[in-house]
Amino acid sequence: MALTTHPSCLLALLVAGLAQGIRGSLRAQDLGPQPLELKEAFKLFQIQFNRSYLSPEEHARRLDIFAHNLAQAQRLQEEDLGTAEFGVTPFSDLTEEEFGQLYGYRRAAGRVPGMGREIGSEEPEESVPFTCDWRKVAGAISPIKDQKNCNCCWAMAAADNIEALWRINFWDFVDVSVQELLDCGRCGDGCHGGFVWDAFITVLNNSGLASEKDYPFQGKVRAQGCHAKKYHKVAWIQDFIMLQNSEHRIAQYLATYGPITVAINMKPLQLYRKGVIKATPTTCDPQLVDHSVLLVGFGSLKSEGIWAETVSSQSQPQPPHPTPYWILKNSWGAQWGEKGYFRLHRGSNTCGITRFPLTARVQKPDVKPRVSCPP
Repeated sequence: MALTTHPSCLLALLVAGLAQGIRGSLRAQDLGPQPLELKEAFKLFQIQFNRSYLSPEEHARRLDIFAHNLAQAQRLQEEDLGTAEFGVTPFSDLTEEEFGQLYGYRRAAGRVPGMGREIGSEEPEESVPFTCDWRKVAGAISPIKDQKNCNCCWAMAAADNIEALWRINFWDFVDVSVQELLDCGRCGDGCHGGFVWDAFITVLNNSGLASEKDYPFQGKVRAQGCHAKKYHKVAWIQDFIMLQNSEHRIAQYLATYGPITVAINMKPLQLYRKGVIKATPTTCDPQLVDHSVLLVGFGSLKSEGIWAETVSSQSQPQPPHPTPYWILKNSWGAQWGEKGYFRLHRGSNTCGITRFPLTARVQKPDVKPRVSCPP
């Protein structure tokens, strides 16, 4: 079989036994000669993700980083309390610092807009459906975006939010211009990172957004500057709000009105492959949020296997507890995670998901979409 036929499958087989041994060797802070299996795994990683390096020295450096990341994936696997699987991803040849600079944004410190958490403070708590997945409404969620090396998750999350709301409320399947948010942002953040609320303010200031077709994404701020007035607007918003920092309230709003944006600590995502991430405040600080994504649904994962029996022979078998989770849309391409999506544990504020739950509004506050969130 040729190496290029199914590199992802071959890579998984090679990596399976590597991480634990590499982790042990890292304790000495000197990798020494690289085992043949590691070099073969790195070669397959390069094939799968189209990586090449300018010099032998750079290749050797990236190989060392790859080895460190395999060990880190093993640590994450041991520490995670959910069902997540960690391993080789498109970012396995990046250091944690490089990953943060390329895909995160500046941590919000003193730049939160002066607005209250408007939804839920005076409303009675209502029950929420057991599951909700807006992806099941045909066309409601636009295709997965890829920010590439442009640090613009904030703009893509805002665009995803507006697109979803227009599709759900008006059946208008728009794809709005992320590039307009980069070129015309009020703070000039561009590809250096920004905040969702700044994107919404830009939309309000420009009386809407052009289409992606007319004003396409370039992966960088255009030297010619803002061209917002040049193109016809295909979507606009009434205003935007920050929701209450309660996971029950967030689920209630999400199921009723549609997807919202959230900010999270993206630390576990560099090496995430699939499953439900359940981190602790120690392994994923909920205060240090640095990545914006779109929240599209929630559900609950039934525990697998036979009910566990307690030590006492007289006690009855205990049913397994289901794992509740959030479904989130990322902006790192469909090759990452669960076809561009990932899941976080619901009910424990994993990675700070309740810190900044924001959404645009395209209708008056009392108008609900014509379609409800499917289970």
